Amino acid sequence: MEHRDTLAILVGGGPAPGINGVIASAAIEAINSGLRVVGIYDGYRKLAAGETPETVELTLDLVSRIHMTGGSILRTSRTNPAKDEATLQNCVRALDTIGARYVVAIGGDDTTYGAARIAEHTGGRIGICTVPKTIDNDLPLPDNAPTFGFETARSVGTNIIESLMEDARTTTRWYLVVSMGRKSGALALGMCKAAGATLAVIPEEFPEGPLDVKLIVDTLVGAIVKRAAAGSPHGVAVIAEGIVERMSTETLDGLSDVARDAYGHVRLADVPIGMLLRDAVRARLSQLGMEATVLTKDIGYELRCAKPVPFDVDYTRTLGYGAVRYLLGGGSGALVALSGGHAAPLKLSDLLDPATGRIRTRNVDVTSEAYAVARSYMIRLDRSDLEEPRLARLAAVTNLGAGAFKESFAHVC
Repeated sequence: MEHRDTLAILVGGGPAPGINGVIASAAIEAINSGLRVVGIYDGYRKLAAGETPETVELTLDLVSRIHMTGGSILRTSRTNPAKDEATLQNCVRALDTIGARYVVAIGGDDTTYGAARIAEHTGGRIGICTVPKTIDNDLPLPDNAPTFGFETARSVGTNIIESLMEDARTTTRWYLVVSMGRKSGALALGMCKAAGATLAVIPEEFPEGPLDVKLIVDTLVGAIVKRAAAGSPHGVAVIAEGIVERMSTETLDGLSDVARDAYGHVRLADVPIGMLLRDAVRARLSQLGMEATVLTKDIGYELRCAKPVPFDVDYTRTLGYGAVRYLLGGGSGALVALSGGHAAPLKLSDLLDPATGRIRTRNVDVTSEAYAVARSYMIRLDRSDLEEPRLARLAAVTNLGAGAFKESFAHVC
């Protein structure tokens, strides 16, 4: 029987629209290049435990149409392959057991770090690369390119927010929408800007920590006051969940007891930030003598396995192809991105933050024109609102005098 090298494909981290496009493209190019292709189910989970993983042979018939579908046909897990030396060795042995000569790992920053450690550990015996994905759009890719899945997530999320905006107007209420985005507010800002929501609140706006929840609450309440003074007692605020990580543990009672994932990150889904802000906003409005119906809505899980938009279908097919060409060209240990339409391998060393030893986070540039446009279209208190004649109009919808209102809200402007 003719021997053929094997390419293994796995998925780590959370889902993102377009995963199946990478799987399909990588498998097709590998098969066309004479390789056998196997998919590893559940990411690094069984590999890290030293067990033989569940696999499926990926054939042309199996993958030819999956690029248009959401989710991951190989499922995914957040297992950390580089948790310690023993875990790393388990992964390598398990890959050897299934005869993997090459590996394409689809994931985010932690998956990339683990792949680089495997490449280092095997010295090129196993060629491995990462294809970056995250709806958070927080990886430092060339040409400021988005991570795959972001455009689909923004599109689907924008439709949800537009519906909430209409519901808010129809029923005279406010929605506090909590968006996924651990380190970056790109998704929250992108959805807000595209939908024309009332305002977005993102962690990049508060670079100095720890963050007092009162500042967030008064930012939201200030917008509610400003809308009410203009005769529009309704709106939608989009809040990036990552503001939790800017807050002190004193601000969030019990945060230290919240569950953490395999990488040590707080499970933000377990922090009831939406309810915390809702209750605080209601209490603050009551202090001001105002009434408003304030509800919360989390947006995130609805976006991760959505059917990819054409941009992400196109994008991921090129990424999967580029990953296989990089490996067959002798490369290993890099993240494969696109630069000027070409597959561009990025070495881990080029992505690391020397201060933390972790992959750098791409944050929203709050000095950019793109941010300035989004901010200028939001309804938020600014310095001119705390001067006459605006000040008196705003104070009039509360139980505060003009001077007291200015003193109370000066810290948000």
